[in-house]
Amino acid sequence: MLPAFYTCCTDLVDRWESKLASSDGSYEVDIWPEFRNQTGDVISRTAFGSNIVEGRRIFQLQAEQAQRLIKSFQYMYIPGSLYLPTKNNRRMDEINKEIEGIIRGLIIKREREMGNGEPSGNDMLGLLMQSNMDSGKGSMRMSTEDIIDECKLFYFAGTDATAVLLTWTLVLLCMHPEWQNVAREEVLSVFGREKPNFDGVSRLRKVTMILYEVLRLYPPQVTLTRRVSKDIQIGGITYPEGVILELPIILIHHNTELWGEDAREFKPERFAEGISKANKDRPAYFPFGWAARICIGQNFALLQAKMALSMILQRFEFQLSPSYTHAPYTVITLHPQHGAQIILKKRL
Repeated sequence: MLPAFYTCCTDLVDRWESKLASSDGSYEVDIWPEFRNQTGDVISRTAFGSNIVEGRRIFQLQAEQAQRLIKSFQYMYIPGSLYLPTKNNRRMDEINKEIEGIIRGLIIKREREMGNGEPSGNDMLGLLMQSNMDSGKGSMRMSTEDIIDECKLFYFAGTDATAVLLTWTLVLLCMHPEWQNVAREEVLSVFGREKPNFDGVSRLRKVTMILYEVLRLYPPQVTLTRRVSKDIQIGGITYPEGVILELPIILIHHNTELWGEDAREFKPERFAEGISKANKDRPAYFPFGWAARICIGQNFALLQAKMALSMILQRFEFQLSPSYTHAPYTVITLHPQHGAQIILKKRL
């Protein structure tokens, strides 16, 4: 998937360089929509292959769906209210049907191609369908609805989480220019001005520390819910099977008893010896979940973020715009409520 990452990152930085070339030496850009479009393009290519147009449409619809879902929660909750035929609920139903219709059409098209002897493709949709074909008619076979749900989740989680991570990373590097310089020096020492590659990206130790610290302070998902599968004791309290536990990631990541008095400060050096020694209780850091339930997209997101950040640091210096207002808020994931405006300058 690295070529898809590189192609989409190149499109982004080339566009910014073009804007800079026609400016007076600096260019203000709201990186939040820029990164959402860029990560949406990555998911379109990696999940649906050449079906970029359909992928982008799914991204647009899911972004609207998230906004409308949050809107429905902002009023007094009445049991069953999500099923009432309100204007908002009707639109949410329309969006869901359109998303499922697009993906179903892609599945039917891919099934037809595979039936004609064409390869399934190495994107996510192709891998799911090839796995289905290899499973025959056994119990491991996924239904079309299962495949649709997998694609919907992959698209939303893969787009939003990485866009959130990149946005807060650049914001914090603007607030802490000394760490921006540290990251740039490391990127240039590894790649120079050459195209970032997998081996080099895996050696970016200080960039990794920065990303870990951003994920601690601004985890894309601020809370997780887990269902207890059997009676269990935690901290002397017995929870029966079926109970839903909420794990407030953002509160635990800012807990001074676990992280020290500087828990609210941006200090990437706390991860200098890795995650296991960054705090007093290793499971207290879980931006992507933990153990058997850890997000399978963790490496996907981090690799994409390192590629994008490396290419941006190679070409630009950046600082916060006076128009920027720091206002994190939750729309499923942790968004900048008023955008993330920065000023770009060409690196000399």
